[in-house]
Amino acid sequence: MNIHTFKVVIASIVFLSGCVTVEPYNYGPLKQAAPRSILVLPPMNRSVEVSAPYTYLSTVTRPLAEKGYYVFPVSVVDTFLKENGLPTPAEMNGIALDKIDEIIGADAVLYVDIQDWGQKFQVLSSVTVVRGNVRLVSVRTGELLWEAPINAQYNPNNNSGGGGLLGALVVAVVSQIAGEITDNTPQVARMANNVAFNSAKRGLLNGPYKIEKSSNQ
Repeated sequence: MNIHTFKVVIASIVFLSGCVTVEPYNYGPLKQAAPRSILVLPPMNRSVEVSAPYTYLSTVTRPLAEKGYYVFPVSVVDTFLKENGLPTPAEMNGIALDKIDEIIGADAVLYVDIQDWGQKFQVLSSVTVVRGNVRLVSVRTGELLWEAPINAQYNPNNNSGGGGLLGALVVAVVSQIAGEITDNTPQVARMANNVAFNSAKRGLLNGPYKIEKSSNQ
């Protein structure tokens, strides 16, 4: 299977926002805090995929920067924390906010919780799933500024067309073999981030460094 076909197949994105409410998302705390810089800590991982935290971490800087925030380099922060006695994401997520303020000087921290991750093999299908949530917290006050689910899945069998049961079985086998060779989770994580950060109803508000496109472009 050509991995480049990933870009042209129909991707199934599931954006779960919990209970449906009439009230719009409350951006009051985020507007009041007006953070300029964000520290992203390695995600807490509740899935069975040990590579999930750092694979996700590699996908999150760009969308935050595109929203207009300064993002502390995730690899530098990870190395710094490990060298200072915090070798695991769980320990990193337990850092006191006043220490983050004193040592790093970030305005806000993005906490990521991964609940499900990776390729799921089924009888006649194989889907790649990313599911979890993100929380932006003020370093100075500890107040929750913004939160959203990160949920997306990719099912290559949506593009399988006809062929009946035999065709479905062939597609499922090919998909599973391809999945063992090619890891689609980074692309699916980017899909999930795009929906979470850019949702019209509850996406992250633009930061102070947002570059607006010229109307002449």
